[in-house]
Amino acid sequence: MKNIVILFLCFIIFGCQDVIEVDLPTEEPRLVIDALIRLEEMDNPSVLIQIKASLTSSFFDDLSPAQLQEITLTNTQSGSVIVLEESIPDTGVYENEWDLEELTQGELELTIQYGGQTYLAKTKYVPAVPLDSLEQGTTTLFGDDETEVVLTFTDNGEREDYYLFDFDFGEYLVSEDEFYQGKRFQFSFFYDSKLEDERLLTISILGIDQDFFNYMNQLIQQSGADNGPFSTPATTVKGNIINVTNTSDNDSTNKSNFALGYFAICQTFSDTLLIKK
Repeated sequence: MKNIVILFLCFIIFGCQDVIEVDLPTEEPRLVIDALIRLEEMDNPSVLIQIKASLTSSFFDDLSPAQLQEITLTNTQSGSVIVLEESIPDTGVYENEWDLEELTQGELELTIQYGGQTYLAKTKYVPAVPLDSLEQGTTTLFGDDETEVVLTFTDNGEREDYYLFDFDFGEYLVSEDEFYQGKRFQFSFFYDSKLEDERLLTISILGIDQDFFNYMNQLIQQSGADNGPFSTPATTVKGNIINVTNTSDNDSTNKSNFALGYFAICQTFSDTLLIKK
């Protein structure tokens, strides 16, 4: 699924009669952690946390589940610690329930033990604002096949906000409120002709911090139109999950042996839209 947002990109493909063999880059399998925790039901006292652990293989292969020795979450303010367990064997999905207050108050640390290495990430909860409206538009860009959706939301004028928009199909967009601080803001997002009639879309707005904004912006640019930023990584973009094994020894190997992925806790508001073509 290709997305079009304001900027126009034109690609010209030329035929080639010769077959060219390319040696793809290879590296040792790297740990990939999808620890994006979306908090939607803020009225519930507890939250089911799910974190996915995978391993990269070769350049274009799919990810395979990773079997961790241990994965924990710690609230450094309250001192509370929770251990996540693999709910279904060999899936690489680790989960447990925790009090909502533990996720929204204070700094959170994610600690992972894998392959004799210790990985650590830190984050804090980031609030968002709800979507004011979500509707299908009638504007097209290159022809009659695109589908426009129009989003409207009102920024919180009392803080600097960064947002991550999830448009389904692994399509993402980031935005910051520099030019619409405290204002009502509306923009359009375009889907191409692959979006079929009667398709129910789920679109979300997530509150993120500046570091996650920069990370996602880089991932979106490098992942391309047909690959979402949480799909098989084609490039090595460093997130906030670092290797802290024997850090007192200043081992440079630890700095290069980081995990891919990101740890973030984001308030999320979602809405659905039934497409009519």
